[in-house]
Amino acid sequence: PVPLPSVPAAPVGATPGAAAAPAGTPRAPEQRVTVENPTRVLGSISLRGARFDDVVLKGYHETVDRNSPLVRLLAPRGNAHPYFGQWGWTAADGRTRVPDADTDWTADGTALSPGRPVTLRWDNGDGVEFRIRLELDADYMLLARQTVVNRSAEPIQVLPWARIRREATPQVAGFFILHEGFVGVLDGRLHEWTYADAREEAQKRRGPAFEQESTGGWSGFTDKYWLTALTPENQATRIRTAYRHVNDGGDRWQVDMAPPAAETLAPGAESTFGMRLFAGAKEVNLLDAYSDRYGIVDFDKAIDFGWFYFLTKPFFHVLHFLGTLTGNFGVAILLFTLGLKILFFPLANKAYKSMARMKVLAPKMTEIRDRYKDDPAKAQSEMMALYRSEKVNPASGCLPILIQIPVFFALYKVLFVTIEMRHAPFFGWIRDLSAPDPTNLFNLFGLLPFDPMQWSTLFHMPAWAIAMGITMYLQYKLNPTPPDPIQAKIFAWMPLIFTFMLASFPAGLVIYWTWNNLLSIGQQWYIMQLDAKAQKKAGTWVAPAKPEKAKKG
Repeated sequence: PVPLPSVPAAPVGATPGAAAAPAGTPRAPEQRVTVENPTRVLGSISLRGARFDDVVLKGYHETVDRNSPLVRLLAPRGNAHPYFGQWGWTAADGRTRVPDADTDWTADGTALSPGRPVTLRWDNGDGVEFRIRLELDADYMLLARQTVVNRSAEPIQVLPWARIRREATPQVAGFFILHEGFVGVLDGRLHEWTYADAREEAQKRRGPAFEQESTGGWSGFTDKYWLTALTPENQATRIRTAYRHVNDGGDRWQVDMAPPAAETLAPGAESTFGMRLFAGAKEVNLLDAYSDRYGIVDFDKAIDFGWFYFLTKPFFHVLHFLGTLTGNFGVAILLFTLGLKILFFPLANKAYKSMARMKVLAPKMTEIRDRYKDDPAKAQSEMMALYRSEKVNPASGCLPILIQIPVFFALYKVLFVTIEMRHAPFFGWIRDLSAPDPTNLFNLFGLLPFDPMQWSTLFHMPAWAIAMGITMYLQYKLNPTPPDPIQAKIFAWMPLIFTFMLASFPAGLVIYWTWNNLLSIGQQWYIMQLDAKAQKKAGTWVAPAKPEKAKKG
């Protein structure tokens, strides 16, 4: 296959295909074609180099303040973080003049919008014409059909390509559970590379960090909420994809796609290569719609749903439905948690019944431990005999926790990575469920005019985290005290530890945990009352006593 180099830039003041301008002659300003659809994007395409390098996203603001600036996704050279899509050709025959990064194209229109395509043209002066027909849909997808027409007397070989380029390393969130960097699915396999890994691999290979030929697929750059990606118009097309890093005074990153080899065009022939460019927000339903419409395999994997994909995505759809139904994603979380409790009610009942019996048996367990304190093996044997006689399974009490762990991580992913949760309000002071609760105990919840976070992130203790800690402590008090003193101390400190751990978590997750604790407390208390009544009726009930009192007896 013909190598795909970075597109060279022509000297300033020179127009490919034209005679060089006299030294010192000022060059005319670059021309632009505006790009806009009704509710999604606003920007422009530079006719100098055929770069799609100016996009802001309508409907998405930088902060929860509706007067804050719109999110800028693509930016031209000269900006602090240049980021753009571009189309071009490589001269595979080594002699055909092709447009480069400094070529001035002409356009047959001044505005690109849905239903109003624009075609860019450039003639190399040797009988070869290059065209790029651009079509914009109502969301975030731009279709570019690159056509070359050979009107010369000789056959030519040119290779069309499309690329997305970042000319500075973006600031990443840096979370272990979130991938940011190169991303793509080729031949059904997900390929993810962080910027650091791509830099290391490119330096090691002295070439692309990653390169693969595939049938269809897509590749690009993913941020937490935003995506740029290339995918061929026809998913049956064979393409070659590369992830590149160039260090020429600064880190530059590139994803490019091209046919595996250049096509030979006889005189009078023409050839067209179609490539789509997505540049927008990673909305789950929109990515799924594109996947269905164009056959783009696993386009939703641009969203980092993680290992619990089989839970995370269904959770998202349920939360999104409930949020749309109620108009509040916080209420959706409460209803969703209640639904999970109902779903797992039989399993949790069995666990809580076992825990209730364990609490009643705590004095007997303490007595056995004290009686055989010098013989651990005998103590363990007597404990097991007690469990058998009372028909109690001590491990069953762990079931609610084991069930909650994957649910917790899946819900955490939904709140953390899906843009639908970004800037979604709850009630009161919670204006963004995907961000930490902004209140703080250490400044008396805003009564004192200073920010304790300027000292350390440890000085962040929001109201919802405190509520979560209290409910966790109440739930701990309902549980049987572990016979092992060290284990008992660990469990006693867990509510406080989790209060500090979850203080910086998304508010929606802390609300979920608090509400889940309250539902668990209610369910556990109810089961304990039913179990006590049943034991009294059977004449086997023993009033629970604290282990310390049992020792004195």
